[in-house]
Amino acid sequence: MTNPKSINQYRALFVSHLEGQIKLKEPENLYEPIIYILGLGGKRLRPVLTLMSAELFGSNTMNAMNAAMAVEMFHNFSLVHDDIMDDAPLRRGKTTVHEKWDINTGILSGDAMLIKSYQFFESYPLEVFKELTSLFSQTAIEVCEGQQYDVDFETREDVTILEYLKMIAYKTAVLVATAMKMGAIVANAPEKDADAIYDFGKNLGLAFQLQDDYLDAFGNPETFGKQVGGDIIENKKTFLFLKSLELGKKEQKEALMHLYSIKPEDSDTKVETVKTIFKESGAVEETKAAIHEYTERAFSALEMVNISKPNKLVLREFGKNLMGRTV
Repeated sequence: MTNPKSINQYRALFVSHLEGQIKLKEPENLYEPIIYILGLGGKRLRPVLTLMSAELFGSNTMNAMNAAMAVEMFHNFSLVHDDIMDDAPLRRGKTTVHEKWDINTGILSGDAMLIKSYQFFESYPLEVFKELTSLFSQTAIEVCEGQQYDVDFETREDVTILEYLKMIAYKTAVLVATAMKMGAIVANAPEKDADAIYDFGKNLGLAFQLQDDYLDAFGNPETFGKQVGGDIIENKKTFLFLKSLELGKKEQKEALMHLYSIKPEDSDTKVETVKTIFKESGAVEETKAAIHEYTERAFSALEMVNISKPNKLVLREFGKNLMGRTV
């Protein structure tokens, strides 16, 4: 068994492979936006998890590289389409694809990325191919369902915390879980271990998304890479918002409902007012507690995985580092 690599080593391996795979070809207006979005960087969290998971279960990184490419390609496809739906101006601190080109280009290049993500599985033996594509298709549908819930919630005033958690589980956490389980599948890990690593990834993904919600409101614009306060401007019913409604005083709830019913010219004042309500209602502390709870659930699932103690420690450290991020 080789010694596990650091996150940065996995990331460097993946980025090197990615750069070698992605080439500009005709028609350039289809492929240039794909190269652009894939080149914006980001944490490469999901492909790193696929490579790491495969290696911790006894395979090698190159064997898992196409599965990692599939998950990164799919993730970036979803970002291109989400940015169109959200009319987002920035992604990772740079202009979004539909703003840099146009909406039609964003739709078509995104479609091509979705198709290409499946092509990466074609290199695997039939049984592994079937397992990977079955898991991936289920996840892709759940991501779409999560996105639809997200859209629906914008116009609903009765969204519950449980519904919100289901939405972020589908929209974000299942892809993190799938990234890890694909590594286990590539390494021919026993089914119960593949399922346990999926649970680890799903709970870590929930903690990750709750932290993303928190950073969207309270992160540093220099390091966060997205528009801070974007969720508030878009009237997104995040965990912070729902907890404020649950815990806040009558006047806080009324102010929040009013602010979330408008799109004012002066969005800065709206963002600052809403953030004050988030803090004073106790929603910030509740959000931090939920982040901690899902991180602990992830670590409990990790205990069920039959890998060596040093390898478990690698994943535990990864989880801790992820939860200590500011970006």
